Amino acid sequence: MAKSKFHNIKVKGFDSKKEAKRYLELMAMYKAGEISKPNKQVPFELIPSQYIGKKCVERAVKYIADFTYYKNNELVVEDVKSAFTKQLPVYILKRKLMLFIHKIQIKEV
Repeated sequence: MAKSKFHNIKVKGFDSKKEAKRYLELMAMYKAGEISKPNKQVPFELIPSQYIGKKCVERAVKYIADFTYYKNNELVVEDVKSAFTKQLPVYILKRKLMLFIHKIQIKEV
C-alpha cells in the first residue's frame, strides 16, 4: 500500500482521521438542527479554463472544500488542515483566491 503524501491515514472514504471525525461532528450538528445543507467535497472555480481559439491551453483551477454547510443562513466553507498543510503555498494561494473571488473566508479546523 502506497503512503499518502502527508502521511495521513484514510478512513471510510475520507482523507484523514481528523476529516472523518469532523464529518461525524457536522452530522450531529445537522441532526440537532444547528446547521443545514451539509455537503462534502464541494468544488469552487478560482480561475476558468483558458482557450486559444477552440483549444484549451490551461485547465481551470479549482479549490475543493472538505465541507460546506449553512449556519444562521450563512454559507460556511470548511477545510480540515494540519499545522503543516495550512502552510503549503498552493493552499495559501487558493485560500486567498477564495476570499478575493468568492468573498468566502475558509474556516480551518
